[in-house]
Amino acid sequence: MGAFKLGKMTFKSLFGKPETLLYPVQTKTPPSGLKGHVTNHVTSCILCGICAKRCPCAAIEVDKQTRTWSINRFRCVQCGTCVRECPKQCLTMEPTYTSPATKKYLDTFEVPETPKAAANASEDAKA
Repeated sequence: MGAFKLGKMTFKSLFGKPETLLYPVQTKTPPSGLKGHVTNHVTSCILCGICAKRCPCAAIEVDKQTRTWSINRFRCVQCGTCVRECPKQCLTMEPTYTSPATKKYLDTFEVPETPKAAANASEDAKA
């Protein structure tokens, strides 16, 4: 009986669709619910720092002085806490993996100053 099962499996693999993909050319569609990596839409970020405070592994750093938001992808465990806690919903979990890297690095994003905040800052400087 084992020979018939082996023969069936062999003929199926000979005439069927291959199980593997040519990776650089073809990619698999990500499964639903995949937590790939965190992205920040910096145009709506207010640099409140709640995401950095709530991050259980301290992967996010917010610097209000230089107006930068950075994430250490090697520390991030993709729990999604920062995405849930963001008051402006500027953080999202993208369902794709980050590209492989040979060195540890920080992804740093410069948050542009909003026109309203810039006007308030210039009025405060004049007073």
